[in-house]
Amino acid sequence: MTRESDNAAIEGIDPAVPPSGPGCAECEAAQGWWVHLRRCAQCGHVGCCDTSPEQHASKHFAATGHPFIQSFEPGEEWYFDFRSEEMFGEGPRLAPPEHHPRGQTVPGPRERVPRDWQNHIH
Repeated sequence: MTRESDNAAIEGIDPAVPPSGPGCAECEAAQGWWVHLRRCAQCGHVGCCDTSPEQHASKHFAATGHPFIQSFEPGEEWYFDFRSEEMFGEGPRLAPPEHHPRGQTVPGPRERVPRDWQNHIH
């Protein structure tokens, strides 16, 4: 995938769909925390990465079959295809915002991250 494909349809990517919010949807609902965030390129669901305790981005793929995620971290544009387990350096530009708020901590959110957070990651 390249930025040249911005105008070409890619099955599993909908550039018009905005992200579901600034944090992992399931962690927010459960008052949990995450390490890094990933955005579903098909429906906009924001989930936590596989290093995070709950791994909601991967669980979203398992439940929906939506194949592509994009990093939802500032300065990162890479995509990952769950089906082939391949990373792509870039792809179509998705609807803004392209990352979580810059002031949001990693891991985050700050007030819910346990002091021993390293003992809870994968």
